[in-house]
Amino acid sequence: MEIILQPWPWFVGGPLIALTLFLYFYFGKNFGASTNFETLCTIAGAGRVSSYFKKDWKERDFALLFVVGLIVGGFISSNYLIPDQAIDLNPTTIQELTELGFSNPAKVYFPDEIFSDEIAMSLKGFLILILSGVCIGFGTRYAGGCTSGHAITGLSNFEIPSLLAVIGFFIGGVIAVWFLIPLIF
Repeated sequence: MEIILQPWPWFVGGPLIALTLFLYFYFGKNFGASTNFETLCTIAGAGRVSSYFKKDWKERDFALLFVVGLIVGGFISSNYLIPDQAIDLNPTTIQELTELGFSNPAKVYFPDEIFSDEIAMSLKGFLILILSGVCIGFGTRYAGGCTSGHAITGLSNFEIPSLLAVIGFFIGGVIAVWFLIPLIF
């Protein structure tokens, strides 16, 4: 008997996210990926380079479990929970991606034109990764958090700055998709 795995429906994933947030709030913690990676930088000794990282990481030791969970969960889902790489894309989207130079749109989640080792190790790919990392790092600190922190924690607390940050994230995504990605490819 073959087991066919499907993505979890919204009515399972949504309550699990809500339960996770409830537990964070109950224990007086904030949820957000960028803060957890900030804690890792603090542990690694980034405080010797920047006073920003001179913090007591033991106050955020739970962040280590979060990051480990991201890594383990990503490995499990990518290796065991994705039964079929095909994506149900609109035919117009497939045509536009083909025109941009993607060889097999809607066939894989991670196209080789972006995610292959050859691309990442090329000068263009390396520069894109560095520039993207700097922009994301700067943006998360400038916005006071990342997409998960603002969109999940901030919006559930009805925080206006989080609403403005999430609107900014969507505007940035639209600009990237419509203007930057076509320039890059």
